[in-house]
Amino acid sequence: MQEASELKSRLESLLRTQQLGVLSTQNKGRPYASLVAFAATADSKYLFFATTRSSRKYANIESDSRVAMLIDNRTNQMVDFHSAMAVTATGKAEEVAKSERTLHVDLFLGKHPHLKDFVMAPSCALFRINIDTYYLAHRFQKVLEFHLKNESDPSDL
Repeated sequence: MQEASELKSRLESLLRTQQLGVLSTQNKGRPYASLVAFAATADSKYLFFATTRSSRKYANIESDSRVAMLIDNRTNQMVDFHSAMAVTATGKAEEVAKSERTLHVDLFLGKHPHLKDFVMAPSCALFRINIDTYYLAHRFQKVLEFHLKNESDPSDL
C-alpha cells in the first residue's frame, strides 16, 4: 500500500515536471504518434495539449476520440533501465469549448508561457484528455495501474 502511495506521488511529480509527451491517435486502424507539450490539472484527472485544426492529430481525434499519451523522464543513459519512469495515460480527448477556454488556456500557459502566440492563434485548438487510466512503469518492468473516475463536470475545474 505504501508503494502505491509513493508511486502515485511520483506520477504526480512526473506530470508536473515533464514538458512533453507523445500523443497516440489513430484513424481507420492506422496509428499515429505526435510529440506535444502538455499540462495536467492538480488532481491529475485531465491533461491538456494544443494543436492546429489542420493537423493530422486533430483530424484523427475528430474521427476517434480515444487517445493515449506517454510521458517519461528518461535521459538516454544506462541508468534509465533502473531509474527511468514512464506513464501511459489513456482516455478520450475533446476540444475545449470556447466558454471554458480561458481557464484551461491559463493552466496550459502556466506551464508553457513560450507557446502563447501558438495557443492564442485562431487556428489553434486546445484539447482536454479525460483520463481513464494511468499505467506507470518503473524499474524497467514494474507496472502499476491507477484508474480514475471522472464523474465531475470538467467545467468545474
